[in-house]
Amino acid sequence: MIRPAVILAASLALAGAAMAELAPGDTAPAFSAKATLGGDEFTFSLEEALKKGPVVLYFYPKAFTPGCTMEAHEFAEATPEFQSMGASVIGISADSIDDLKKFSLEECRSAFPVASDADQSVMKAYDAVLEQKPELANRTSYVIAPDGKIVYAHTDLNYEDHVKNTLAAVKAWKAEHP
Repeated sequence: MIRPAVILAASLALAGAAMAELAPGDTAPAFSAKATLGGDEFTFSLEEALKKGPVVLYFYPKAFTPGCTMEAHEFAEATPEFQSMGASVIGISADSIDDLKKFSLEECRSAFPVASDADQSVMKAYDAVLEQKPELANRTSYVIAPDGKIVYAHTDLNYEDHVKNTLAAVKAWKAEHP
């Protein structure tokens, strides 16, 4: 017989895992971080990026791992479509800026910037820390409107739906804000 306490604990654990990210309607925490685009280092500012349009902010566990590489390829391929709607893309992980310079050139194909969150301050602010390995980011994607509000959030270690879903969220936001 399964005890009610076991059922309650399991359901709370599952609920916590499913709702780990910030929710639509929340204000996106402001941040600046060392970033690279095409191997060139600069300081990325969310506040500055939002002045130009919506921002797709995606967290990924580790540069040059199979899932993160495939996700970077998909975001690179979709970047022109995001840009056509006035949106920008930025990836973020705990990798060093030196590792990300190479990742930016090779896997992101110099299409969008990636930022280093070596101290995990951004990952923590966005509830995007991988519970099983807290030194890594969880695979979490956000779409942030120019007013700083989160309009879409998705957490799933499987990379396959992140680009498709964020693209759909930007399209929906754009339809409401021509």
